[in-house]
Amino acid sequence: MPKPASLSQELSLVVRTLVGFLGVLWLCEIVDQSIFHGGLDRFGVQPREVEGLLGLVTAPFLHGGYPHLISNTVGLLLLGGLLLLWSRREFWLVTIASTLVGGLGTWLVGMDGSVHIGASGVLFGFFGYLLLRGWFERKFGAMALSLVVGWLFGSMASGMVPGLAGLGISWEEHLFGFLGGVLMAWRWRKKTR
Repeated sequence: MPKPASLSQELSLVVRTLVGFLGVLWLCEIVDQSIFHGGLDRFGVQPREVEGLLGLVTAPFLHGGYPHLISNTVGLLLLGGLLLLWSRREFWLVTIASTLVGGLGTWLVGMDGSVHIGASGVLFGFFGYLLLRGWFERKFGAMALSLVVGWLFGSMASGMVPGLAGLGISWEEHLFGFLGGVLMAWRWRKKTR
């Protein structure tokens, strides 16, 4: 029978996972900026364009410059770190679900001629999952985490509203990424009962 991981081993795995995840995002942006001068951004989600479907997978790895990536990095560190402390498996499943649901929803309803890039759909997926996990699971730890996330990060909700998200910010990616996270929280509810 394998020995359970110690707290320091668990924290080490969390840190390595988060650093690796963010490292890939930063490496992609460094390559895009230094070699392609931002040219890879065209491979984001392009609503209702067949070639824009590639963006369902590539958009989270593309950012409109370092300030865009820095703002996503801060949120991914905080919310991704919380989710990783909860469960590494759930971190990856929420990442995949928010990427695909966020990308597909954006592809379906985004404005014609637009290109949507960035990991904020994943970030909003983490937010949705952590915010509603407690509601669906109805266990003290999950409910306490949901309350803390709502209190600290609740203002993020404005990023899902057209007109409030800000000019040039994909409220669509935020909204559908959030829904991907909520879908995973709902799915986990069924597994824990």
